[in-house]
This record gives sequence, structure tokens and C-alpha cells, in this order.
Amino acid sequence: MDDQLQRMKVLGAGIFSLMLALGVARFAYTPLLPLMQAQAGLGLAEGGWLAAINYAGYLTGALTAASISDLVLKDRLYRIGMVVAVLTTVVMGLSTDFWVWAVSRYLAGLSSAASMLLGTGLILNWLIRHNHRHELGIHFAGIGLGIAGCSVAVAVMSQWLDWRAQWFVFTVIACVLLVPALAWLPAPDTSPVTRTGAPMHDNPPSPLFMRVFMASYFCAGVGFVVSATFIVAIVNRLPGLEGQGSWSFLAIGLAAVPACIVWDFIARRTGALNALILAAVLQIVGILLPVVVGGMVGAITGALLFGGTFVGMVSLVLTMAGRYYPTRPAKMMGKMTVSYGVAQILGPAVTGWLGATFGSYAGGLYFAAATMVVGSALLMLLKLVERRDQRAALLAADAAGQA
Repeated sequence: MDDQLQRMKVLGAGIFSLMLALGVARFAYTPLLPLMQAQAGLGLAEGGWLAAINYAGYLTGALTAASISDLVLKDRLYRIGMVVAVLTTVVMGLSTDFWVWAVSRYLAGLSSAASMLLGTGLILNWLIRHNHRHELGIHFAGIGLGIAGCSVAVAVMSQWLDWRAQWFVFTVIACVLLVPALAWLPAPDTSPVTRTGAPMHDNPPSPLFMRVFMASYFCAGVGFVVSATFIVAIVNRLPGLEGQGSWSFLAIGLAAVPACIVWDFIARRTGALNALILAAVLQIVGILLPVVVGGMVGAITGALLFGGTFVGMVSLVLTMAGRYYPTRPAKMMGKMTVSYGVAQILGPAVTGWLGATFGSYAGGLYFAAATMVVGSALLMLLKLVERRDQRAALLAADAAGQA
């Protein structure tokens, strides 16, 4: 098979898996949340807890990914995860019991980790082995396509279908996405060299770099999860914007589609850390605009900024993991995502509590923006740590050369 055609099929498998596991299984819940609150009796706090449980499943998946080195096992778990994504979608429409929903959300979180970490790691490994650019912008477009697609689907279906019927339609969509997600990803190559015979060496960062990096990514996780989970409900509750929240979620998805490719381009010219800092600052602005500026302009502009940055940050971080650990990228991806995942459990729970206490989710946006300010400061500190590590490496190389 032509190498470029094979590359596009492998990237296509990743796109469809992200649309399935991150779009349908995970984020269809966000535009359906107001509908489930209105029609299925789901409360403000319970909505937050279901989101937190979903991220607990994602965290479990991240811990699993970080502990596995066997590519064949990763491939098997990835494929199981894609089937689970379909099953958890149909379960959401089969019950109104909170605990059934909770189990579904937990397993959906596991399946999204299978796509985001195991699938991404397998695809990154394939790209490196076949000497392709291992930037993941095209692959991560699946997140934005999934979010935008779910937003459009809910906006259209809500005219005719209740919340339960919409989960069943999403199940059909999930079955369609499952086919290329499984069929287009080849079995993993376990040899220690690339296709041209070049050896694959890991180049791990220092322990201090990893600690600061994980702390900054925790902050990014809080910034991401509050807006990603509650933006529809938040905008729906703003004065004059009742029923308009689904448009902001659509804007997030549309902005996320090209975002990773754009941030790959920026990182190639500025360096990955500078690109991350820029994305973090822009994301703070995007988080605050709906409540600070208000109105549809503030809501849509904020959503575009948020959608254009959060998925870019994830793409940049996971691509950096691949550069540090080309032989086993999912291990560092898993560690970073554990940090991101803990934030994704705490963020919705805190936001749900703020919503129940003050009768509004808006406080959650201020909480998310403040956390992102801390994260941006940590990324700036990370630049100093990187310079320190580079100097230490040069001194060690000089000493080795003189010895």
C-alpha cells in the first residue's frame, strides 16, 4: 500500500476513535446535560458528580496506560475500549437511575483514555517508526470534530427527540465510527528500530522538569474541564442567553478542529513551551469572556478562544511526550494525564458545589481562570528549568569528552 495512503488511514483511525470516545461517549453528555436536567430530573450537583465520575474513569485509564509497556497489550486494550465506548452510550438511554448513569460515565471515561492515550501512543509510535513528522495536529482534529458534531446533532435532534432517544441515535453514530477506528489501525510493530533501521532512543526530561510540568498540566486540566463540561449550562443561565448554550459548545468544537494543526505550526517556530504559554494565556481570556463581557458575543468569542487552545495544549503536551519517549510515549502521556485527570475529577465536583451553593455555574469559570493563571506561571518557570537542564547536559558532555 502507498505509504502516504497508509499514513492517512492510520491518522483516520485516530480521528474516528477520538470522535467516538471523546465526542460521542464522553462529550455528548455536555450538550445533553440541560435536556437531562429538564426532562430526566438530573440536579445541578448530580450533573457535576456524573462529570466527575466520568473523569475518574479517565484517570483510571491514564494510570493503566502509564503502567503498560507491551505494545500488543496496548493495542488489545485500545480495541476493547472502542467497543466499550459504544456500549456506554446506549446504557445512558436505557435508565433514569443515577447509579446506572454513574457506571456508564465511569466506563466511558475508561474508553476515552483508551482512545486518547493508548490510541494516540500507538499512532505516534507508528509515525515515528515510518519516519513521518510526529506532530499530532491532524489526529487531534477528531476531538473538535466530535464536539462540534455532537453539538450540531443535539441542536437538530432536540426539535423532535427527547433526551433518551438522542442517546440511542448517538449509539447508532458510535457504531458507524467504530468500524474505521478498529479496521484502519494496523497491528503494532514491536521492533526496536524505525523502518529505515535507525535505533529508537528515549531522551527523558529531568525529575524537576517532570514535577513542574505535571503541576502545570493539572492547572490546565481544571481550566479545561469546567468550561468543557458546563459551558452549555453556564451560557443557558446567563441573562438573555436562555437556550443559546449549544451554540457556544458548537463554537468550541469548530475552533478545536484546526487548532492542533495551528499549534503544531506555532510550536515549530516558537518552541513547544512558548506555544504552551501563549495557549494558556489565551485560554484564560476565553474562559472569562462569557461572564465578564456577557451576551452572545462574549459567549461565542470565549468559546472560540477556549476551543482553539485547550485541545492545542493537549496536543503539544502529548507530542512532547512522544519526543522524550519515542519507544513508549504512552507511559509519559499516562503520567501527564494522571495529573490532568485528577484536575478533571476535582474541577466538576467543585463547580457543581459552587453551582448548588450560589445557584450558578459562573463561579466555576472564575475558579478555572484563577487556576490557569497559576498554570501559566508554572509554564514560565518550566522554561528556566529547561535552560538549567540544558546547561547541565552540556557540562556533562564536556566532562565526558575531556575524560
